Amino acid sequence: MTPRSATLRRVLIAALLAFGALLAFATAQDGEDSQDAGRRIITIDGSGGTQRGNLRSGPIVYEHPDEFGVQATVSTLTIRGSFAELSAPEGTSIGTGGQRTAAFRNGVLVERGRMTATGPTLTYSEATGLGVLAGPAEVTVSPDSEDGDAVLISARTVEFDVDTDRSTSSGDVQLVNGNQRASAEQLIYEEVRTLGVFTSAGAQARMTRIDEDGTEMIITADEIRVLTDEKLLYARGNVTVVDGAITSTGAVVFFDDNTGVAEIVGSADAPARSVDADSGATLSTDRIKQDIEFDFFEAIDSSVPSEFDTSAFDLADETEQ
Repeated sequence: MTPRSATLRRVLIAALLAFGALLAFATAQDGEDSQDAGRRIITIDGSGGTQRGNLRSGPIVYEHPDEFGVQATVSTLTIRGSFAELSAPEGTSIGTGGQRTAAFRNGVLVERGRMTATGPTLTYSEATGLGVLAGPAEVTVSPDSEDGDAVLISARTVEFDVDTDRSTSSGDVQLVNGNQRASAEQLIYEEVRTLGVFTSAGAQARMTRIDEDGTEMIITADEIRVLTDEKLLYARGNVTVVDGAITSTGAVVFFDDNTGVAEIVGSADAPARSVDADSGATLSTDRIKQDIEFDFFEAIDSSVPSEFDTSAFDLADETEQ
């Protein structure tokens, strides 16, 4: 194939795929899920590389000599790599978007807003609007200010939802944010609000805060939610807070890393409880204030409203409901 014919072929492939994407979007506008269907259509640009495949049924393969020379866009998500394969279900046209699958391998870079992620492979489905980055996967969310801390996430897989700003990390999830470390089996993370929800099926999520002198405070719970930009935490379900000699337990714990103050809340079945192993002091009551910086705890007057708002930790779909 001559250079001229190869160029014409690439132009033809791009034109057919662009026309198919427009046709799929226009068709989707008549359906109930038109908004989702339209933004799930993927566009792949392999300019400067090679493209080959069946123009009617696919698959079409994009290869580029540069590490991230192939660029795909879908909604607000950008996917870069050196190899991509676009395929369609059997019996359908590769130019008709809506049900196609794009597979990227040999190293992938994902970008969206303040978030970047890397991993060996990624598979994207137009039908679901989900891109799955196979691990080991690493995600970085840059800080919102010069003195802020980046969020670093590692997991076996990370699933990106193009209909929202949400990612779901699964398998040996680790998060680092300044002086805090969190671990769980699953993390749902909303990138704009920097809201993370940690859970571990059959086990507990864990958050560790490390002081400058190396002292650790550890919170374990059935579920831990964090607002990483604001340095706030909300844990619920069999919560335990261990800070040196002081151990507190309750149904719910709020923690403000800016002030070093935790609020432990009991349930109807069991009050909040704090124990100082060094002094032997014990406290059981409805609500307890535990000061991590100055190593003391005290009862909170039940008539005093909490400074914490649980709704601030709601995921977007929970807020809508």
